[in-house]
Amino acid sequence: MKAASAIPKRRILGALLPIIVNTLLASRISVTQSVNPLLKRTPPPLSSPKQFPKSSPCHLCSSSFSFSSCLPALHRPTCTAHWLSHSCSSLSSLPMAATSAVEPPIEANPLLLDFEFPPFDVVEAKHVSPGIRALLKKLEDDLVELEHKVEPSWPKLVEPLEKIVDRLTVVWGIVNHLKAVKDSPELRSAIEEVQPEKVKFQLRLGQSKAIYNAFKAIQESPGWQSLSDAHKRIVELQLREVILNGVSLEDDKRDQFNKIEQELERLSQKFDENVLDATKKFEKLIMDKKEIEGLPATALGLAAQTAVSKGYENANAENGPWIITLDGPIFMSIMQHARNRSLREEVYRAYVTRASNGDLDNTAIIDQILKLRLEKAKLLNYNNYAEVSMATKMATVEKAEELLEKLRSASWNASVQDMNDIRCFAKTQGAVEADDLSHWDVNFWSERLRESKFDINEEELRPFFSLPKIMDGLFNLADTLFGIEVEKADGLAPVWNNDVRFYRVKDSSGSPIAYFYFDPYTRPSEKRGGAWMDEVVGRSRVLSRDGSSVRLPVAHMVCNQSPPVGNKPSLMTFREVETVFHEFGHALQHMLTKEDEGLVAGIRGIEWDAVELPSQFMENWCYHRDTLMAIAKHYETGESLPEEVYLKLVAARTFRAGSLSLRQLRFANLDLELHTKYVPGGSESIYDIDRRVSERTQVIPPLPEDKFLCGFSHIFAGGYAAGYYSYKWAEVLSADAFSAFEDAGLDDSKAVKETGHKFRETILALGGGKAPLEVFVEFRGREPSPEALLRHNGLLSASA
Repeated sequence: MKAASAIPKRRILGALLPIIVNTLLASRISVTQSVNPLLKRTPPPLSSPKQFPKSSPCHLCSSSFSFSSCLPALHRPTCTAHWLSHSCSSLSSLPMAATSAVEPPIEANPLLLDFEFPPFDVVEAKHVSPGIRALLKKLEDDLVELEHKVEPSWPKLVEPLEKIVDRLTVVWGIVNHLKAVKDSPELRSAIEEVQPEKVKFQLRLGQSKAIYNAFKAIQESPGWQSLSDAHKRIVELQLREVILNGVSLEDDKRDQFNKIEQELERLSQKFDENVLDATKKFEKLIMDKKEIEGLPATALGLAAQTAVSKGYENANAENGPWIITLDGPIFMSIMQHARNRSLREEVYRAYVTRASNGDLDNTAIIDQILKLRLEKAKLLNYNNYAEVSMATKMATVEKAEELLEKLRSASWNASVQDMNDIRCFAKTQGAVEADDLSHWDVNFWSERLRESKFDINEEELRPFFSLPKIMDGLFNLADTLFGIEVEKADGLAPVWNNDVRFYRVKDSSGSPIAYFYFDPYTRPSEKRGGAWMDEVVGRSRVLSRDGSSVRLPVAHMVCNQSPPVGNKPSLMTFREVETVFHEFGHALQHMLTKEDEGLVAGIRGIEWDAVELPSQFMENWCYHRDTLMAIAKHYETGESLPEEVYLKLVAARTFRAGSLSLRQLRFANLDLELHTKYVPGGSESIYDIDRRVSERTQVIPPLPEDKFLCGFSHIFAGGYAAGYYSYKWAEVLSADAFSAFEDAGLDDSKAVKETGHKFRETILALGGGKAPLEVFVEFRGREPSPEALLRHNGLLSASA
C-alpha cells in the first residue's frame, strides 16, 4: 500500500494543512478544501468514529452514526495569540460597524486582548461579531501590505503569511471550539452573522496571485534544491492548495467558486446544528423501572441525572424517574443491555432517523452539498469531488477503492459467521426473535454472547477503569515510550467548564515542551457528541513569544464519557479507555513535534489519510499486558484486574471483527460513491446509493426508513468528505507501526524504549515537514503492509 489520508481528524488546520483531527479527530473539527490551507480547520478535530459497539479510529473526531469521533473534530486547531501584543492597540482604533449598547468597548474584547492561553472562561457570544470584524479589518490591512511588499523569500513571504493565518486561526478557533463544547443559540447566531465575512477573507487570501507568484518563484529559483525538506514541503503544499482554492480561475468562474464556498460553509454548519438539535430533541421519560430492566447502574445514574436536569428534582438511579436520550453513552447502553425489545426498537429507529424530518431535515442540505461539491470539482477541472479530495491525500480514488475491497472481502465471511453465531445463541436463550433478528437485536444479543463466550461483562469491569487511574497509566506509558513527563497544571490556563483539566508536558530534562486541555464528560445540552483532539496553538519559531525560544504547542482533547455519579469517579468502559488512548495519540503528534516551521509542525501539513496513525497506534497498548494491568485497579479496593479477565479481554479483541470492519467499510464506500458516481437530481437518491452499497457491506440490510446519512457529520459537516476511507487506510499504517514493537519484543523493556524513541523521532517529531510515506519508511524501513491489521483482527486467513 502506498498512500492514504486522515484527521482531523479531524481532524484542517491552517494554510498548508490538508489534514484535520479530528477529531481524527475528532474526532472527534466545518472543513472546506477550497480555503487557504493555513486557514482550514480540521475535524476529528481529530474526531474518533466509533464502530458500534467497538471503538474505532477517530479522526480528530466528530459524531456521526458511529459514536464518536476524534482529531480535531469539526473545528480546526487554534493557536496562542502572542501576536496580539503587537496589534491590539491598532485594533482598538479600527472603525466598527454599529453595535448594540450591551457590547463592550472593542479594546476590552477578550478575543483581541494579549494572552498566553485563550480566555475561554470569559468569551461570550456578544464578543464574536465586533471581535471578528475588527480582526478581519486588521488582517485585510496586513494582507494588502504583504502583497505590496512581497518577495520570493522566507522573511518577505512565508513568515508574514504565517502570522496572518495564525491570527485568524487563534481567534476563530476559540469561537469554534466554544460552539462545540458550550453551544448556545446566541453563540450560533453570532457565528452565523460573521461567518460569511470570515470565509470571504479566507478566499481573498487563498486566491492571492501575488502570494502564489512568489511561491512559484521560490520553486523555480536556483536555490530550490538547497532548501530544507520542510521548506520544500511548505512551498509545494501551498502551491497545491492555492490552485485548489481557485487562484487560476477567471473572474466570473472565481466569483462562482467563491459563492459555492460561502454556501458550503453555511450548509455544513446548518447540517451540524440540525444533528445536535435532533439529538437533543428526543427524550423519553421512564417511570417504571421494569421498562429499562437490564440497564447497568451507570446508565441508570446517567438517565436519572438527566431527569434531574429536566426538573425531576428527586430522580435517582434506583427509583427514577429516568430520561432516555440519544446521547452516546445512553444510546449504546440501551442497545446493548435493555431487555425491553420495544424500547430498543424505538430508540434505534429514532437514532437512524435523526435530522431527517420536519424543520431539522438534512436531506435537502445533503443534496445541495453534493451538488455544490461537484460544481466546485468541475470548475477546478476534476471529474468529481473525490478527485479534489484525493489531491491532498496519500491515496488515489483507485488505491482507496482497492484497499476497501481487499478489507471487505476479508471481512464478509467472518461477518456472516458472526450473525449465524448470534442467531444460534439467541435461540438457545429462548429468544422469540432469534430467527428474525433486527438491528435493535444484534447488539443486545452479541453482548450476551460475548459475556457468555468470554465471561466478560463490560459494565462489571467499570470499577477497574476509573478515569484518574487511566490517566496516570497513560502518562506513565508515554514516559516509557517517549521519555516525557505529564503533570497537572490546573489554574495555569482559563477553562470553559469546571470539569476541564489542564496539563503540562515536560521532556527528560524537566523543561516544558507542550500543554493540553482535557474535557472528558458528556454534556448533551451544550456539547457536541463524539471525541476529538484539536490544536489550540501550534509549535512555531516565527511566533515565538519572547523572540528567541519557539512557541510551544497547546492541544485540547475532548471526550463524551460517563461523568462521575455521586461520590464515584468516572468509571469507564474498556471502549472509553481505548478512546482516551486514541485521542492522546493525536495530541502526542501535535505536542511532540520538533519541527519549528509552524506551517508544517505537529499535525499541520500531514495528509489526511495518515493523521490517524498515532491515535490508532496508541489504542494497541490497551491490550498490552503490563500497560493494562498497571491502569486496571479497582477504584475502591485497589485490587488489580484478575489475570484471567485480562486474557479474556485479549481473546475478545477479535470478537465480531468482521462485522465491525464491514460497518466502517459501509461508511467509507458510501462516502466514495456519493462523491464519485452520485448524480444530484438523477434517478438514484442518496438513500438508493446507501442501500446499494449496503448490499455488499451489511449482512442485515438497513431499514427502509434508515436515514443515518442525515446524521453523518463526518462527511457533511466535518473534514471527511471523500475521505472516510482514511480510517481504514490509517489502520493499516498504525497496525504495521505497532508490529515494529512486536518484532522488537513487547516484553523487552530496552527494545520497547528504543523502538519508542525511534517512533517519537520520526512519526511524532517530523510533522508535515516530510511526506508521510517517507516518514513511515524512515521508521519502519519499508513501505506499509495490511498484513498486521488483518492479523490483529483475526482476518488474515480469510484474506489469504
